[in-house]
Amino acid sequence: MPQLIVSVEGVKIQHVYLHKNRTTLGRKLHNDIVLENMAVSGEHCAFELHGLMDVYVEDLRSTNGTYLNGKMIVRQRLADQDVIAIGKFRIQYLSSSEPPDSGGITSTMKLDVINPLAGSSLRHASFQVLSGSSAGLEVPVVKAVTTFGKPGVAVVAVSHRRNGYYVAHMDGTARTTLNGEPIGTEAVALADRDVLDLAGTRMQFLLKE
Repeated sequence: MPQLIVSVEGVKIQHVYLHKNRTTLGRKLHNDIVLENMAVSGEHCAFELHGLMDVYVEDLRSTNGTYLNGKMIVRQRLADQDVIAIGKFRIQYLSSSEPPDSGGITSTMKLDVINPLAGSSLRHASFQVLSGSSAGLEVPVVKAVTTFGKPGVAVVAVSHRRNGYYVAHMDGTARTTLNGEPIGTEAVALADRDVLDLAGTRMQFLLKE
């Protein structure tokens, strides 16, 4: 699930998961993300979630502007690790994240499954998007549990264990498949070049030395 980490002078002050189609940021209290500082306009910018993977940031005609990686923008699609600057605030965008409550997720995954790719934990894992406007985007899998998808539609959890990587369905009514076969809440081992179809978004799992 995409997330934003808001900080001031290196101190983290907010951690926001982008699960809505539109998340607003501004000084006024009706915003989803409220930053009480005069450098922030009442309605400063908005984050739009398109499909399962694409997030755009749009400046809402703010007084002081919205800067993405040092450049003022009007509307721009975000890439993993992008940094948005608003006054003294820094907002880091991460395209995927650990789930807000990983305890309930990992309990559904069997830990005694043997992965045919034993030892793959020494290799670098990522997903490459194959379809949609994000085709070609490569998202690294670096955490113990990483989620992909949109709540209510389709969400999967990818877990990194000692003997490899596993994927399991977490949430949503849309059909999720791995190499054309539906997956459920029990974790399934991932192999290099496996293709995951997440509500129409196709992603290929990659393992690299």
